[in-house]
This record gives sequence, structure tokens and C-alpha cells, in this order.
Amino acid sequence: MPLRFHKSFRIFPGVRLNINKGSVSITTGGKTGHYTVNSRGQRTESVDLPGPFSWRRTTRRKG
Repeated sequence: MPLRFHKSFRIFPGVRLNINKGSVSITTGGKTGHYTVNSRGQRTESVDLPGPFSWRRTTRRKG
């Protein structure tokens, strides 16, 4: 079973710094929607709504 490393720090209300083995990321937003940018250029926007409704879009840096 592989070991994983992940740590998340709350910087300000609604802003988190996430650190894991492969990258560092900043997440802004709350429970219903958030936006994440990581050090590899990947950006994720997501919205979680009550019930079976959720939406997520991930884009990656070209090159």
C-alpha cells in the first residue's frame, strides 16, 4: 500500500494552501463552489449543489 502525503493550511477565511508530494496549490471559495490553481499549472473550478448536481472543470497549462 503506497504512502501518501497531503497537508492543508487555512491562510484566510475561504483561502487554503494545499501541499502534497507532487505540487502546491491555492484554493479559494466555500462549500458550494471553489477555484484551485496548483504549481503545475492545473486549474480546477467546481460547484457542488444539493442533491445529485455537481459540476467540475479542469484545465491544464499547454506546453
